[in-house]
Amino acid sequence: MTQTFTKISLILGLIALLISCNAVKRVPDDKFLLTDNTIVVDEEEINDAGVFSQLIQKPNPKIPLVNVPMGLHIYNLADPQPDSTFTKWLYKKPKREERLVRFLSKKQVDQIGNSYVGLNKWLEKSGDAPVVIDDSKAKKSLERIKQWYSKRGWFNTKGSYGVKIDSTKKKRATITYNIQRFKPYYLDSIQEKISSKVVDSLFQDTKDKSFVIEGKQYAAADFNNERDRLTIQFRNSGLYHFDQDYIGFEADTINTGHKANITYLIPDRKITVGDSTRTEPFKIHKINEVRIITDYSFANKDRKFSDSATYNGYTLFSYDKLRFKPKAITDAVSITPGQIFRDIDRTLTYNQISDLRIFKYPNINYQEDPRDSTGTGLISTVLLSPRKKATLETDFDTYTSIIQQIGVGFSASVILRNVFRRAEILEISGRGSIGSSKDANDSERFFNISDVGGDIKLSFPRIVFPVNTNKIIPKYMSPSTSISLGINAQNNIGLDRQNFNAIFSYQWKPSKIRTNKLDLLNIQYVRNLNTANYFNVYVSSFDRLNEIAVANDYTFQNEDTQVLEIPDETSLFITEALDDSNPLSLDTDEIDDVSSIKEREERLTEDNLIFATNFTWTRDTREGILDNSFSRLQWKIEGAGNILSGIANLAGLTKNDNGNYETLGIVFSQYIKLEGNYIKHWEINSNSVFAVRTFAGVAIPYGNSTSIPFTRSYFAGGANDNRGWRAYDLGPGSSGSIQDFNEANLKIALNAEYRYTILGDFKGAFFVDAGNIWNVADNITDESSRFTSFSDLSEIAIASGLGIRYDFGFFVFRFDVGFKTYNPALTEGERWFKEYNFGNAVYNIGINYPF
Repeated sequence: MTQTFTKISLILGLIALLISCNAVKRVPDDKFLLTDNTIVVDEEEINDAGVFSQLIQKPNPKIPLVNVPMGLHIYNLADPQPDSTFTKWLYKKPKREERLVRFLSKKQVDQIGNSYVGLNKWLEKSGDAPVVIDDSKAKKSLERIKQWYSKRGWFNTKGSYGVKIDSTKKKRATITYNIQRFKPYYLDSIQEKISSKVVDSLFQDTKDKSFVIEGKQYAAADFNNERDRLTIQFRNSGLYHFDQDYIGFEADTINTGHKANITYLIPDRKITVGDSTRTEPFKIHKINEVRIITDYSFANKDRKFSDSATYNGYTLFSYDKLRFKPKAITDAVSITPGQIFRDIDRTLTYNQISDLRIFKYPNINYQEDPRDSTGTGLISTVLLSPRKKATLETDFDTYTSIIQQIGVGFSASVILRNVFRRAEILEISGRGSIGSSKDANDSERFFNISDVGGDIKLSFPRIVFPVNTNKIIPKYMSPSTSISLGINAQNNIGLDRQNFNAIFSYQWKPSKIRTNKLDLLNIQYVRNLNTANYFNVYVSSFDRLNEIAVANDYTFQNEDTQVLEIPDETSLFITEALDDSNPLSLDTDEIDDVSSIKEREERLTEDNLIFATNFTWTRDTREGILDNSFSRLQWKIEGAGNILSGIANLAGLTKNDNGNYETLGIVFSQYIKLEGNYIKHWEINSNSVFAVRTFAGVAIPYGNSTSIPFTRSYFAGGANDNRGWRAYDLGPGSSGSIQDFNEANLKIALNAEYRYTILGDFKGAFFVDAGNIWNVADNITDESSRFTSFSDLSEIAIASGLGIRYDFGFFVFRFDVGFKTYNPALTEGERWFKEYNFGNAVYNIGINYPF
């Protein structure tokens, strides 16, 4: 309690210190620090982010809730004249410099001065200079606001601004902008003056899709969008020489009663030769020839080709021997001989060539075909620069964890490109680690645990299927097929699990923001070699078992310790405890607990064979790492065991004693699994983002299974989930995390996070996480762990907290503190804020944002 009070006092003290700092110490005496902007439109105060974005001057950013301009205070810590300050200090006492030089050296004394100057420059650079009210910038802001409304139809907007000095605080003031908009303009008649017949014909075909609509309030953005729309349409309809500058608009607003009569102006093509210019109607161009240079480089550009090939109208050239099957390259080129020119084909080709991962970013150009007498033929040239045939990547790492006091890891991967001359990619990777653990069976050696594994993956830039799928999944969708095999083995770690997996998968992109993935076969085999170590790993289960034994005066093999010996005595005790004659005289609750422990042991120590098929649908609107306003929707459906079950039924196979079919001596898993995940980010301003995530998933066992394999079940808590609980600590339901690794087959997760800039690359966050896991439609009978009705949603756990992050550019280091705000494991009526303190807080370290 004392430690918690000390931490809280320290935080409050730091906040109070910052608040008490003199924010205006660097503001000149005749100037004022801008503390707030207000915009009043038609006598009503507004908060429109679009209007506020027009302001040139904005107050110094403040940390939310505490309302402290951290950047300004750090800037104010800097000495504005560090050189003179240091010099003045050095010579303040007559013999100070002489003593310092004698004690250190002249060079070191100079270095002290340079360090002092550098520190202050760093403070100024890291902080935020005070935003001092500037009359010229306020006038410019006012003009920008008026222009903003003018672009939306209010052509006759008037405005003014006023500075209000804060009488309660020194050298502080606010600015209020007053805007009067009057009556807006609306679009009236819309006409066209289009010179080229082919352009007019294309225009009329899509006239109904125009952004410029009669009766709509004038908006400059509509005209920009219309220019973009027509340019895209024309350049994708064969008009090779057309560009946006040919599209103009004429607006007549004279004596029209706040109405604008609009006329499209699209002249003929201008052709300049020397000093003379002429015009001619636009023509539709077609692709006469596509040339592909497969090994282009600047050094090769003057060499003669030594090899070539033709395929489906394409001509492939190579300076050296052609190393690719022609179809492998042409399948990635959307520019098609004999078809009309379409600008989108160039963009698609860029994307598809890049998706091959065989070449660097390609160079694509067009030229008029000198052999074409009509002047409408084009020759397209695609310049491809191959990447290295093979690349090797290695990684070395050291770490510590709960299991390993020290660990050393190593991984290596080799990428081989164009393996079979059809642009295939073969990836071979291996990984391994050794570590030291006090819990390992082998205590004689320092490095007494190990984990090794390897994967091999072969990717094809096409759909590998007996039937041609080009009509269903055309090449512009960048289809690919991958086959992967992987194996992993642990030694002296937990149950010494061995894991084998094999995946046959398809992927394609129906659009820029859509991705589909189908795992036609997803096979996983999990084998546990050291099941006798179970109660050494799952300590909570062992502690409860031993507690029951002690409470019932069980005759221990070692009466001095009264601790069940693992594994023989634990197995014997479970057998006796569950004997129908109840020789140990356990009560009903104790028998239920032992039965639950035995059932969980059997489930977590059994070998698993998962023979699954799944489909994942993803829609992601994010355009790059700098895009802070986007959404991502993903759903997935997976079915396992159905093929094996069907084969077993058709073959008339015999079930085992427990009523299950076996394959290779293993009971295969059968279940259906559904998942949905939605993420949305809103950019509030340049310094803050609000993000939310919702997730729901359920896996229902049936047929050959009564439970979900551990590797396919859900857990809650951790750095990327509910941050008030450690991973596997939350749930199921209100059971109170009685196991070491709590998991279940139903999960709901809800997260919200407000992210803001503290100072430069230092970011902060406030977050609220909610969610839990439950058992549903499986063999778990504990009511506190099961989801039986919507009333169980009251068991959704809630955490809240704050975090600090540092953005390194290529990744973000994250430290979050989560507090248990609502804990469903506690007694009803005692769940809110009972553990909301630093003593029960969970500290999470992560890389990159949690969602």
